[in-house]
Amino acid sequence: MERFGFVGLPNAGKSSLYNALAGGGAHAAPYAFATTDPNVGVAKVPDVRLDRLAVMSGSRNVVHAAVQFTDIGGLVEGASQGEGLGNAFLSHIREVDAIVFVLRAFPDPDVPGPSDPLEHLRVVEIELALADLASAEKALDKTSRMLKGDGSLRSTVDLLQTVVDHLCEGTPLYRVGLDDEARGQLKEFFFLTNKPVMAVLNIGEDQIGHEDALAAPVRAELDGAEVVPLSVQLEAEAALMDAGEREEMLEALGLGEGAVPRFLKSAYHMLGLRTFLTTGEKESRAWTFRAGSTAPECAGVIHTDFQRGFIRAETIQWDELLEAGSWAAARDVGKVRSEGKDYVTRDGDVMEFRFNV
Repeated sequence: MERFGFVGLPNAGKSSLYNALAGGGAHAAPYAFATTDPNVGVAKVPDVRLDRLAVMSGSRNVVHAAVQFTDIGGLVEGASQGEGLGNAFLSHIREVDAIVFVLRAFPDPDVPGPSDPLEHLRVVEIELALADLASAEKALDKTSRMLKGDGSLRSTVDLLQTVVDHLCEGTPLYRVGLDDEARGQLKEFFFLTNKPVMAVLNIGEDQIGHEDALAAPVRAELDGAEVVPLSVQLEAEAALMDAGEREEMLEALGLGEGAVPRFLKSAYHMLGLRTFLTTGEKESRAWTFRAGSTAPECAGVIHTDFQRGFIRAETIQWDELLEAGSWAAARDVGKVRSEGKDYVTRDGDVMEFRFNV
């Protein structure tokens, strides 16, 4: 399961976003440091393809893909020097797969702190960079001492020196322009700013309809990273309603299915994650794989025996299967393909694996 860490200033909307995703459970209050311990939750990734296949198959069980998210206490300027509650919270997200910035874009007289999302971004980026600097200096010192007995560490020492130089200037590593090989080398150090990033722009109810204009400067500042505007409080309230009331509320506000499903899909795809599907009377399920994976590798997601004894994958795109109405009908009209070991799985493939162990 992929893991995301929420980072933002106090009262930016992190705990409310957690509640929108998890259906409640996190304490949200209009004062700083309402969250003192991390909240960890799980949300399913909405997938209409899976839902429609389950109806077609009359599935007794439906299993969506899921992501885990961690809501930590707010950062304040100077956290790396101990301001507020310091940056102790950051240890809770060292091992997440990606960072989600939560940036408030509306003024609220009851909530302290800036209402400019770019100011929010400036503060959290500097604090993350300074937290990484402390880790990078320790790693550089340790690796430099090890270099005396192992010359192969020279490239690592040079890379860490480059990292320290940039972090000293308050520049997060995702802004430095490191290539994929260098970023891969740095993974063992769990630097916060070496992770993929996206942003949730927390907008007020009166700003609905102006999302693109509000998000444009943040997208430009984050160099095209995914920025999802949503009214976090409205989404958190909607999450506590039953399905009918939620749909009615979101429809009345012109929000359709709501922004949370779009956020989850964006977060999922940001990491290069894709979905293949299995369907039948017993169960319809979404399975997560990395873009570029072959059919045997996807078989291994279900069970290692499937990969070890892989023979072939019976494959069809989800919409073609729905159009045919069933596996049997799709086979009868020649829509089901038999794919071998070199087949690169596509997002939305429905698969049945043949294997022998």
